[in-house]
Amino acid sequence: MFIISRRVLKCFLLPLLAIAPIQAVLAAGDLSGTYDVGTLTPLERPVMYGDSLFLSKAEGEAIAAQARSYNERANSDSNPARTAPPAGGAVGGYNMFWIDRGEAASAIDGKFRTSIITAPKNGRIPAMTPYGKARMAKLQAEWRLLWRSQDLARNQNTGQAWWLKNQDAKGPYDDIEQRPLAERCILGSRSTAGPPMLPNLYNNHKRIIQTPEHVMILTEMNHDARIIRLEGAPRSGALKTWLGDSVGRWEGETLVVETKNFGEFPPLSGADATLTVTEYFSRQDDGGLLYRFTIDNPKIWQEPWGGEYPWQQSDGKLYEYACHEGNYAIGNIMRGARELEREALGSSG
Repeated sequence: MFIISRRVLKCFLLPLLAIAPIQAVLAAGDLSGTYDVGTLTPLERPVMYGDSLFLSKAEGEAIAAQARSYNERANSDSNPARTAPPAGGAVGGYNMFWIDRGEAASAIDGKFRTSIITAPKNGRIPAMTPYGKARMAKLQAEWRLLWRSQDLARNQNTGQAWWLKNQDAKGPYDDIEQRPLAERCILGSRSTAGPPMLPNLYNNHKRIIQTPEHVMILTEMNHDARIIRLEGAPRSGALKTWLGDSVGRWEGETLVVETKNFGEFPPLSGADATLTVTEYFSRQDDGGLLYRFTIDNPKIWQEPWGGEYPWQQSDGKLYEYACHEGNYAIGNIMRGARELEREALGSSG
């Protein structure tokens, strides 16, 4: 008969006893998994719905059918015999093959939604404060000066170094750091990594990995990874980061995450460094998550606002979004600007 000594048995049991509480914590509220957050439901509610949060089943199904029909038309084969665009004209962007907004409107408890935003009641982002309006007007003025062509009506590239005509000779291509953050692959667009974490035009997968001390959310769009500390204290307000400082706590089986200490330009358009975002992650019976959020930025908006939408469980994988690996666009943007400048200066004398 094989006999295990008390010392050997202790060597086996102690590690198991140490692991058991950890496994219990993860089992009680484990959010780990891969999710697809794509949805046809808009962030803001169309005005025609007023204060109505819900769509009928027929309306929800009609939205999905319209999206399928539109995608089929937009994905039709391009004409290989088409001519080049006019000199200085737009060459076009992505076709619908590359767009993946989602296949249906969001439904919670079996009811389709008219918007992701649920507060205020009209489902729309509230009015800005006087400070918020002035700040946004200043940013838009800088945008028009540095990042857009002089043809503001159509917002097209005219094929000329128009910025050389500015009195101070400032242009949108003088320095790579003038280019937008998403273009430089620093942050994903449309607050996709958040917070708040909003759906995008494509690359809508999220992967959550949870440990007893941290929750990591990897966003497919632009490889952004959020690290949420559990039951910790916020960092010093002097330490600002692109995605802010996120600290989570458990309320039952819902993870509540509060994020603050953003930089000057948080991922959420219009917000400033005083932004605070509170998020709620709750596992659903179908394996997905219900994601809720509240925005508190009293310097910018006249009242708090927030919303909710489901994250569907997915068998898909997150592939690396190597934004600048093989991406020649930003280098060509800068080289193209230098070429236009040479042409302009050469023609002027």
